[in-house]
Parts: sequence; structure tokens; C-alpha cells
Amino acid sequence: MLYTLLYPLHETFSYLNIFRYITFRAAMAALTSFVISMVLAPWLIRKLKELNIGENIRKEDSARLHQLHCSKQQTPTMGGILILAAVLFSTLVWADITNRYILLACFVTVWLGLTGFMDDYLKQIKKKSKGLTATAKFTSQILLGLILGTVLFLYPALNTKLYLPFLKGVSLELGIFYILFVILVITGSSNSVNLTDGLDGLAIGCVIMAAIAFSILCYVSGNLNFSEYLLIPYIRGSGELTVFCASILGAGLGFLWFNCHPASIFMGDVGSLALGGALGAVAIFIKKEMLLVIVGGIFVLEALSVILQVSSFKFRKKRIFRIAPLHHHFQFLGWQENKVVVRFWIMAGLLALLTLVTLKTR
Repeated sequence: MLYTLLYPLHETFSYLNIFRYITFRAAMAALTSFVISMVLAPWLIRKLKELNIGENIRKEDSARLHQLHCSKQQTPTMGGILILAAVLFSTLVWADITNRYILLACFVTVWLGLTGFMDDYLKQIKKKSKGLTATAKFTSQILLGLILGTVLFLYPALNTKLYLPFLKGVSLELGIFYILFVILVITGSSNSVNLTDGLDGLAIGCVIMAAIAFSILCYVSGNLNFSEYLLIPYIRGSGELTVFCASILGAGLGFLWFNCHPASIFMGDVGSLALGGALGAVAIFIKKEMLLVIVGGIFVLEALSVILQVSSFKFRKKRIFRIAPLHHHFQFLGWQENKVVVRFWIMAGLLALLTLVTLKTR
């Protein structure tokens, strides 16, 4: 908004030329979303407590897990509302709101945020323990992926190739199947972050690492000189997504201040589904879908642990892990919650670095 309003005046007021620089606007977006999260979080926590919107730790799911987490009973949840508000506000203030990628990224975030909100609303307000059915969640995610994939497929400036990391000039032409691939990415990224959100600060900390990596990837993908030098696809206009990713970074850091152990607030599905989908959408826009598997390696492992556990029990009547998702497995092995979270953060940080390394290994 500020870019659209103020940058055209730079010829009259030369100091407004600073709005031309994505790095400046990204830094300001991160600071803005951080301040919003920090300032509004205490108010939101009080309001959620007044409305009796808190986490329900059910003993029937797992007696031992209930024992480990019973102290979190009635901790305010649905804090993802604050994250999304900070991200969207900061993005709309500091990014070029006429940019198609910014509009699509906000669309994906809002869609999945509403899906997650409905799930949390049914759990917290209507007291339906399971919230939205799995069918309803998947339907919403698949429909979103179908819309997004169709828009991108019909948009002539974006190709439908799948670029492979570590290899120079190697790609797969997906054609019409690109739409199905977009559905897979959006659904997978959204649900994997949702599954990771089970310990204080775990999911948001990993999201922050991914947001840092994607901020850099968006910047170089949208810069002709950098993209040519690094031999990666140049995506005209995608540099603006740096501002969007920086907004996620700032909002995530502000939320983590209150979500770190012992958490004063949880993000809920309204936050995890939307943030996961937002990261997936960014990866699609800058043609780094395969790198999402690396930068979001923790999310992938969490999702795989659930898939493997369910499949093994269904076909072999045996469990691979003591419990799934993976972070709870390590708790059952005797690791303290903080140790699990920090070690997963370390791995997420290393995976983010590895993702950036792929830019030079071609």
C-alpha cells in the first residue's frame, strides 16, 4: 500500500525512492508484523481466557501423552488469528498490492486460515472434539489447490516445469498434470505443518527457519542478475514475495515470544494450516517446489511418521514409533519437551542452510 501510494512521488521527494528497494520494505514488514504480534498478543490471551477458548488435552487419546501435557489444559488457543492478522497487514502495507503473487499468497493464506478457524471454532465453541471432519479439511485444501493450479496453468508467463535441485537445467514438463501437483503441494504442506504443531514453539520455530530461507529464495528468483548468475528460473515479480515471507518471519518471532515453553498461547489450526499452505504457495510461485521438501524437512518427517505409523498398524498390526507424530515419539523416549523442540529447531536451521546451498551446487 505504501509502495503504491508513495513510490510514484519519488521524483518530487527523492527520499521516497527508498520504497523502491525490496530489502527495505521486507525489513520494515518483518518489524511491523513483529510489533503487531508483541503488542496484541497479551490482549488476545486475556480475551481467549475470558471466552474460555483453551486447549483440551484428552486422556482417551493417550494416557501417557495426557500425563506429559496435562499442565497445558485450557491454555488459550487460536492464536494463529494474531499471526495471520500481522502477516496480512504487514504485507498489504509494505508490498506492492498490485503484484499477482502477493494477491495469490494472501488468498491462499486467508482461505486456509478460514478452514483452520472453522476447525478450531467447532472444537472450542461448539465443543465438537474432532472439529472439521478429515473429508471437509481435505476438500477445502484440494479445492484451493485446484483453483490455484488452474490459475497458474492458464497464466502464460509461468511454465509448468518441475525443476530438480542440485542439477543444472534438469526439469520435468508436467503439462496439465501441473494442476494435480499444485494440489499435492498445497495439501501436503498445509497438513504437515499442522501435524508438527504439538509442542511449545515447535511448529512456529520451524516455520521461521523456512521463512528466512524462502525470503532469500524469493529475492534471488525475482532478480534477473542473481537468477542468471545462479542458473535458476527468473520469475518476474516474484521478488515481492520477499516482503510476504519477511512478514511471516516477524509475526512468527513475535508469536514465539509467547508460544515458547511454557506456552501462554497456542496457534491452533487457524495458524498451522494457513502457514503451511502459505509456504507451499511461495514454493510454487518461485518454482522451488522440490526445495520445499528440504527446507520443510521437519514437516516432512512429521507427516511421514504419521503415514508410516498408520500404514504399519493397519497392515502389520505393529507400530514403528511409540507414538506419532515424531516429536511425541521422542518425548516417550524420555526427552524433555524443550530438548525435543530445540533439537528440531537446530535441524530446521541446518535444512534451511542446505536449501540455500543448492543455489550454488549446479
